[in-house]
Amino acid sequence: MTDLTLTDLGWSDHFARQLEEGDAPARIAEIHRTILVALTPEGPVKLLAPSGAGSFAVGDWVGMRDGAARMRLAPRSQIARRAAGHTVSRQLVAANVDTLGIVTSCNDDFNPARLERYVALAMAGDCLPLVILTKSDMVDDPEPYLAQARAISPLVVAMALNARDLDDAARLEPWCGPGQTLALVGSSGVGKTTLQNALTGGAEATAGIREDDAKGRHTTTYRALRRCRAGGWLIDTPGMRELQLTDTAEGIEELFDDITELVTQCRFSDCAHETEPGCAVRAAIEAGALDPERFARWRKLEAEDRHNSESLAEGRARGRAFTRHIKATQRGARRRKGG
Repeated sequence: MTDLTLTDLGWSDHFARQLEEGDAPARIAEIHRTILVALTPEGPVKLLAPSGAGSFAVGDWVGMRDGAARMRLAPRSQIARRAAGHTVSRQLVAANVDTLGIVTSCNDDFNPARLERYVALAMAGDCLPLVILTKSDMVDDPEPYLAQARAISPLVVAMALNARDLDDAARLEPWCGPGQTLALVGSSGVGKTTLQNALTGGAEATAGIREDDAKGRHTTTYRALRRCRAGGWLIDTPGMRELQLTDTAEGIEELFDDITELVTQCRFSDCAHETEPGCAVRAAIEAGALDPERFARWRKLEAEDRHNSESLAEGRARGRAFTRHIKATQRGARRRKGG
C-alpha cells in the first residue's frame, strides 16, 4: 500500500480541526490487544494505545506521537453495540463509516426483525443502511426478500446479488469509491468475506452456510480496514452471534418514526399503550393502520436499548466512584508516609 495521501485515507477538515500541534494523523486499520496498526501516507505503523485498545475502533483517526496513539479524533460516524456476554460494556465496532452494508442471504438467514436492529444501529451511527442480499442466484425470485427489506424504512437501500460473481459484486463500488468507507456486518457465512475479496482483490478464506440449518461458519476473525479497487475503503467484521443495542435511541426513533409520532398523540404522556383511554397507538392498531407485530418489535427494541443504556451509565458512574476512592486512598497513604 504505497503512494497514499491523507485525502486517499479519508482525511478531511473535520479531523484537521481537532489535530493538536505536534501530533501526526493516522487511520486505524487493525486493533489487537495492546497494539494498533494504523495507516499513514508514509506507510503502516504500529502504535501503542495508552488509553487501552478498546478505546478505539477500526476506521478511527488518531493523533500519534512518539509511537503512541495519543488522542482519538472525534469520528464523523461510528457503530457501537453492547458487548456480547454478561459484562455490561459498550463495544466500538467501526468508525467513520459512510455506509453500513447489512449482509444477509436469500434463505433462512433472512430475518426482518434482525435487519431492523442493524438498520437502527446504522441510523444511530449516522450511516446509510444498505441491505445486501446474497445468494440471489439460489432462489427463483429474490424480489420478495427485497420488498421485505425495503419495507423496513424508506431510508433503506436494498440490492440482491451473487457475491461470487465479480461483475455482480462490483455493483457495490459506488459505496466504496474515493473518499468512501463501507463496513460489512451480518451473520457468519452469508458472503461478507467473499464480497471483501471481490471489492479489494484479496484472497481471504471463505466458508459457506451449512445446508442443514442455514447457519455459517466464521471466516473473518477480526476487523480490518482494507483498500478497495474502486479507491475507497472496506471494513469487514466477524459474524455477530448477538446484537444488543445500546445508546441507539435516536436510531430506533428514526426507524419507527410512525410509532413515535403516534405516541405524541396519546392523551397521557406516560401512556403504556395497553388499556389507557385516548391511546393513539392502540387506536391505530385497532383501525388496521399499525401492524401489531411491528409495534411489539418497537417496544422490545426500545426497552432493550433503555435498559442497556441505563446499565452502562450506572456502570460508568460506579467506575468513576471507584477511581475517586482509589485516588483518595493513595493521597491519604502519601500524606501518612510524609508525616
